[in-house]
Amino acid sequence: MTTYAALLRAINVGGRKLPMAELRGLLEGLGHAGVRTYLQSGQAVFAADHGDEESLAAEIGRASRERFGFAVDVIVRDHAYLKAVVDACPFPAADLEGRQLHATYFSAPVDAARYADIDADAHRPEEFRLGDRVLYLYAPDGLGRSKLADALSRPRRTRDVIATSRNWNTVLKLVELTAAAE
Repeated sequence: MTTYAALLRAINVGGRKLPMAELRGLLEGLGHAGVRTYLQSGQAVFAADHGDEESLAAEIGRASRERFGFAVDVIVRDHAYLKAVVDACPFPAADLEGRQLHATYFSAPVDAARYADIDADAHRPEEFRLGDRVLYLYAPDGLGRSKLADALSRPRRTRDVIATSRNWNTVLKLVELTAAAE
């Protein structure tokens, strides 16, 4: 069995309620083992003996639509990938508060051309870097005050991929939870 984290986009915001107990039940109903959720914002850890990240994400999305009546965008990543995201962080994560550093996970690779028109100097001290299906954002005043986060998340930049962001505390917790289940 492989341990995965499911990252659900835009859950429990804007009227789209999906209680974590019901998400756990949905994943267990799909035959997944060791299901746990983290916080109320759409993170679940589970073990599966079939499928790959894309097929598991599609399966969870379909089941969510059938059970809850609304479409849910889902990204599924295994422990090794989540750990690699932490290890490859281009910012001094250990020196920052969790609210200052974010990872935006993408459902597919994105290239730098997608962000070429962003004037990095105009957003300093905020910065971003691209990694393997992830964008790292350093926002010293937090995501809520970040003008760079707004520029990065404009619909034309994410039109053909699913993108969902997590603060660094959550990024680290998902690594921990998926490691504990391995």
